[in-house]
Amino acid sequence: MQPDATAHEKLGLPELIAIGVGGMIGGGIFSVLGIAVAIAGRAAPLAFAVGGLVALVAGYSYIKLALAMRNDGASFTYLERAFPRALFVSRLAGWIVIVGYIGTLSLYAFTFGAYGADLLGAPGSRAARIVLSNAVLLFFMVINLHGVRSSGRAEDIIVYTKIIIMSLIAVAGFSSMQRDHLTPMFENGVGSVFAAGAMVFVAFEGFQLITNAVQEIDRPGRNVPRSIYGAIIITTTLYLALAFVAVGSLTPAQLTAAEEYALAVAAEPALGDAGRVLVALAALLATSSAINATALGASRMMSEMATKRVMPPAFSFRSRNHNVPWVAIVTLIALAVVFSTMNSLDTIASFSSFTFMVVSFGVCIANFRLRRQTGAHPLLILCGMALIAVAVGLLVMHMWRASRATLINVAALYSLVVVVELVVTRWLKTNASRL
Repeated sequence: MQPDATAHEKLGLPELIAIGVGGMIGGGIFSVLGIAVAIAGRAAPLAFAVGGLVALVAGYSYIKLALAMRNDGASFTYLERAFPRALFVSRLAGWIVIVGYIGTLSLYAFTFGAYGADLLGAPGSRAARIVLSNAVLLFFMVINLHGVRSSGRAEDIIVYTKIIIMSLIAVAGFSSMQRDHLTPMFENGVGSVFAAGAMVFVAFEGFQLITNAVQEIDRPGRNVPRSIYGAIIITTTLYLALAFVAVGSLTPAQLTAAEEYALAVAAEPALGDAGRVLVALAALLATSSAINATALGASRMMSEMATKRVMPPAFSFRSRNHNVPWVAIVTLIALAVVFSTMNSLDTIASFSSFTFMVVSFGVCIANFRLRRQTGAHPLLILCGMALIAVAVGLLVMHMWRASRATLINVAALYSLVVVVELVVTRWLKTNASRL
């Protein structure tokens, strides 16, 4: 049984909303806007609306399960309770989620490095991007090692600053929008909106991080639902405003060509060079807070899995001074450094989006099976499952037609995770008496 946080270390509503928004507005709108436009064209803003809707229906199940179980293991624990006779389901899901978190950490670091290099006058420099990406990961590793309250306060400052900056960009950008850029909206078909919505779901995954630290939350019955719904609504509103500004200011071809710099390019018609600098600063803040929030939540999940002997016991080791799972934090950051250095943006975004869509579907199933315990409404759960299933199916179909190599890379990553999980599980069982 891991020790609970002391009273002064508890996370309040402002910190929780900051963690949720920080986890979502990270690499998201900056990294995947160009990808969304490439899939859905002028309907890309609606793709972010789809992503927000999926996040809300999935968030319902996370809230119900978190309050019923009050455990930092989050999706791992929920599936473990829902499938007690098929523990391989929760084990494998837990491993996949952790690798998904490593993917999102690397996505945020990748975006931080790209925008940082551009701001320093070295756009497109791979060396500069890698140095900056690794530096920001290591910086927030140190922040997280200093305790949950330190992480929460850092998140407050960064997140609320970036919300103000991004709101200013959206307001200023409306003046440069051209109505003819918004039509025809469904040039790539209605199905492309759902496929793009599934692809950009990585930009919404951060709300789950709140449930990963439920034992360190002040008044969870009140603050967990308020923070999750509040974070999703704030994030979706900002994404919609920024996406409409981008699509209304530039053509789909211009936005697609800009790739991860799409939002910076979109801000130039209204704000000139100052717009590009302002977006770069917002991207640095956004990715920083996302790294901080993800490291906080994912390390707690790793620690819980380690106490259940699903991961090596070392991941449950906590520091004496701050009660943080330091081995888990260091391992997460180290693997994110490797992932960010080696993988492409498309592969990282696709893998992470697939992971959290599929795991969210699994969490909905867990909530349905445990609905008597959680008090959840079955119709709401089933609607969520249907929406997620449609989005995932359309995304697979789109990737099979348009980016088959990326889909194969994602499948290879999943296969690797399965092999590693099986090897570690066998090692843990063989050495159970020594651990």
